[in-house]
Amino acid sequence: MFQKRFYYRIQLQYLGFRYHGWQKQPTVNTVERMVGRTLAYILERKNFKLLAAGRTDAKVSANETYVELFLDDTPLELEGFLSIFNKNLPPDIRALSVIEVDKDYNIMNAPKKKEYLYLFAYGEKSHPFAAPFMCTYLTDLNLPIMQEAAQLFEGTHDFKNYTYRPTSETKTVGTIITAEIIENTLYTANFFPNTSYIFRVIGKGFKRHQIRLMMGALFDLGAGKIDLDFIQKTLDPTQSIKLEHVAQASGLILNEVTL
Repeated sequence: MFQKRFYYRIQLQYLGFRYHGWQKQPTVNTVERMVGRTLAYILERKNFKLLAAGRTDAKVSANETYVELFLDDTPLELEGFLSIFNKNLPPDIRALSVIEVDKDYNIMNAPKKKEYLYLFAYGEKSHPFAAPFMCTYLTDLNLPIMQEAAQLFEGTHDFKNYTYRPTSETKTVGTIITAEIIENTLYTANFFPNTSYIFRVIGKGFKRHQIRLMMGALFDLGAGKIDLDFIQKTLDPTQSIKLEHVAQASGLILNEVTL
């Protein structure tokens, strides 16, 4: 018998600290697993699937992201859906909106740009409560040279050296619209350090660990382990450089997705 399929776009946000990323995995807890379990419970069925606009890694948070829900047989009752959905989601996941879309909608191609923020502080160990939100580098950093280097990432480059385990099929050329280090005034709490910073990166899409590899290189630069010339070499497509420093995940936030 022919099954009618319905399509919905759900806007989500979540704190990723206790999850092993977005994508469902058999032996660990993930955001997709909890969203799927909640939907199965409130819809009282499992004839649906989810597709995300992008997948976050373990401990990475999202202030704004989108998923597409494919639902067979019976449509959602949109009135009241958000309320019951949020009531049953865990407290570190929240749905912000839901709309119906058509069968031609493609959530993976929909984002025009994504803004990621990497929160960090340095010099002193931060309050333990800050751990889910930012990385604390325990020694001093040369912030001005890090800010200078961050701007080198802007533009179109071959980011093969900032791509985690690329294969011969991996497309590593991409364009970064904005890359800057600024003082953090966006995310605040009374247990945050008096001064903290944001590595702000905007582009259409990024490879796995790309921003964390970029942040790791900037940390190494600020700590005097490498120089500015090394950063420039990592963006030279003729150079094959294995970057070892992947900055910790819990400082990274998918802040905004522009559709």
